[in-house]
Amino acid sequence: MKSTLPCFIFLFLCSVAPELFAVESKRPNIVFIVADDLGYGELGCYGGKEIPTPNLDQLAADGLRFTNGYVTAPFCAASRAGLLTGRFQTRFGFEFNPIGAKNVEPGIGLPVSEKTVADRLRDVGYVTGLVGKWHLGGTAPFHPQRRGFDEFFGYLHEGHFYVPPPWKGVTTWLRRKTLPGGGKGRWTSPDGRVVWSTHLGINEHEYDTDNPLLRGSQPVEERANLTDAFTREACDFIERHRTQPFFLYLAHSAVHSPMQGADDYMKKFAHIEDIQRRIFAAMLAHLDDSVGAVIAKLRETGVEENTLVVFLSDNGGPTKELTSSNAPLRGGKGQLWEGGIRVPMIISWKSAGRVGRVIEDPMISMDATVTALEVAGAGSDELKKLDAISLMPLLTEQMNEVPDRPLFWRMGKRNAMRSGDWKLIRDGGEWELYDLARDIGELNNLAAREPDRVRQMSRLWEEWSAEQSEPLWK
Repeated sequence: MKSTLPCFIFLFLCSVAPELFAVESKRPNIVFIVADDLGYGELGCYGGKEIPTPNLDQLAADGLRFTNGYVTAPFCAASRAGLLTGRFQTRFGFEFNPIGAKNVEPGIGLPVSEKTVADRLRDVGYVTGLVGKWHLGGTAPFHPQRRGFDEFFGYLHEGHFYVPPPWKGVTTWLRRKTLPGGGKGRWTSPDGRVVWSTHLGINEHEYDTDNPLLRGSQPVEERANLTDAFTREACDFIERHRTQPFFLYLAHSAVHSPMQGADDYMKKFAHIEDIQRRIFAAMLAHLDDSVGAVIAKLRETGVEENTLVVFLSDNGGPTKELTSSNAPLRGGKGQLWEGGIRVPMIISWKSAGRVGRVIEDPMISMDATVTALEVAGAGSDELKKLDAISLMPLLTEQMNEVPDRPLFWRMGKRNAMRSGDWKLIRDGGEWELYDLARDIGELNNLAAREPDRVRQMSRLWEEWSAEQSEPLWK
């Protein structure tokens, strides 16, 4: 039996399309802001109490905050491939996460046969820019400016140091297998600015190797903290293109490792005793201020009201690595438990009319992609090829709920799906079943009690999986 999901999506889009452009005759600007490795439970608007995030909390107050917002994968690159194409990345073989030297192997990247949201928006008259992390291919065929982006400032691999050696103006926390001189534990430099820890049993990744900071395709020397540099570049892009419809993809490094907290923010959180947690707090507050600066630039240039802003994390937080909290969810980055794939997600478009709503229905990051394309006028022929739905009816107060449909995940032998409140998951073994309405922490496996539901849901997952491609790499 073939999946009915694409047909459902197309019929749904056709039913709502005539009303969408009554909201605003001038096409909106579109800004995607992606945080890296930010846990579900850290923002104030998601229950976080230790680290103030006033700018992101205000963005949520000005739009829609999704409490069941999902990404398509529990790690960086595959999740971004889903977001930027509007298609399950497993459809085109992007199932696993390339890191390190794998980024520059031939053929590793977002397949050139796939159109990105930037491709589609540029085709309908948008100027497009990427500031920050790419991680969808480190060789020439996959360069962002060959994938629909008019402008690019950032880096191509999975991470980058925020400031260059000798790391002035920050406190740096690095992972080590063994401390220099031997032994395990934690070492702190005499000036307190560098901390090495063996608690994860691995060395810090060589993030900057063969991974220069680029403007276009040319390496640049950047002395500013990357969070500040990306904010500067994003604001400059908005300023230069304020009279044109634009799409800005601001893909921050924060709060991804390496952990480097800027001095001013470290002072702000001097009361946090654990130095690792203090650095994380500094990085998150820095990220929040960046979001505030970008929104302020939209306001200053007179385009805030008619700009669709999407904020999300690319996956759940790696708690042991960063101290990031996914509370009250189970698991984190790299896992298909809720803590790995349910993320903070906010969508705001003031011109659309709806503000301050909390949406509890399940949605997925690709919905934001389809929403952006819908308001840009990309056309139903393009949208019916995608795996998601437009959320414009929510923003324009035409409906109060996200239509129910199954969501799927595949990551090798780790698989999952959600249908309504029910979550089916196997972590390399047998299927387990959870009622998320009553058990958000996925503690009570109901598979033995609900065998018929397990059979029905697993059959749907198998049908969906049969439509996906084989992984292009592992």
